[in-house]
Amino acid sequence: MILSEQPVRKEETQQTTAPWADTRSGPTILGVGTANPESCYAQEDILDLYGIQDQRIRSVFLNSAIDRRFLNVPPDGEDGRPRAETQGELLAKHKAQGTELGARALQSCLKQIGAAVDDIGYLVCVSSTGLLTPGFSALLIRELGIPTSCSRLDIVGMGCNAGLNALNATTGWASANPGRIAMMVCIEVCSAAYVFDGTMRTSVVNSLFGDGAAAIAVSHDAERPGPQVLKYASCIVPDAVDAMRYDWDGDQGKFSFYLDRDVPYVVGAHAEMVIGDLLHGTGLRRSGIAHWLIHSGGKKVIDSVAVNLGLTRYDVRHTTDVLRDYGNLSSGSFLFSYDQLVRERVTRPGEYGVLMTMGPGSTLETALVRF
Repeated sequence: MILSEQPVRKEETQQTTAPWADTRSGPTILGVGTANPESCYAQEDILDLYGIQDQRIRSVFLNSAIDRRFLNVPPDGEDGRPRAETQGELLAKHKAQGTELGARALQSCLKQIGAAVDDIGYLVCVSSTGLLTPGFSALLIRELGIPTSCSRLDIVGMGCNAGLNALNATTGWASANPGRIAMMVCIEVCSAAYVFDGTMRTSVVNSLFGDGAAAIAVSHDAERPGPQVLKYASCIVPDAVDAMRYDWDGDQGKFSFYLDRDVPYVVGAHAEMVIGDLLHGTGLRRSGIAHWLIHSGGKKVIDSVAVNLGLTRYDVRHTTDVLRDYGNLSSGSFLFSYDQLVRERVTRPGEYGVLMTMGPGSTLETALVRF
């Protein structure tokens, strides 16, 4: 699919008909922080590490629009290749690496906004790459010394769309507790969900996902600078409930992730509908959205969404950059894109942005923000 390279001109994105144009009515995003493992691998590195010669599998890796990913690869076995991990070892990796990554992302976010762990009133933790009881919220409270009175929520198993589901809960708490800081952290150790069985099904997954965590801080405080979250809209496609799933692989004795080849087209076909719902009643048109932060679900997913929404390569530049440099980071991908937008320093007061995530269900989640 060919996308236009031409960016939307800023003067074409300004509209004065939106009902929120002159008010500060929503919870404010205060800052964002990210973290990845120290180990980084090019796609060729992974193929060489595992001695993969099958040209079909190599083509999947090398034509993924991904240059590198941060991963926790297991140590070598007797054959000189990374050894196979049991399900127990994968869960232990999820817990240890996830706690470490989540702590670093939270600390990075707190440092950016000049806050301390004692300031956290609400903590939401998101993950789809393992199951823990107690969850990451309890582990991070112990690890970082967050006040034991902190309210908390763990969202597990919702998949790549879960970051916006969790942000909805986070901003809801912030609105109910004005002036206090609510934090969300997406923790995805995707290498703890890998199965290497030589099939194309698992190879597609293994070529795509990377490890990382991203944290965001929110407060309902009109005096604090930052974009405001104004509205959410969701769309679930029940007919595609089996298109993306993480379930038990009896042959391998592990949980295994499955992606249907039609996922990009299912997501793309429903993108216009959910954006229509998001903008309904706001006075905004799609041309009035200056910034698009879309989940880095994969090259075909990004292209399908962009074509259906009429977006340019410039519009999805952060999405494609995150895919290139990190792979698909599941629930935290859109926050890595948001971090890139913040660092770019191109947003102007009054501009609007759309956040979009996609995942199992099949589900699309969106949020409207004003800078």
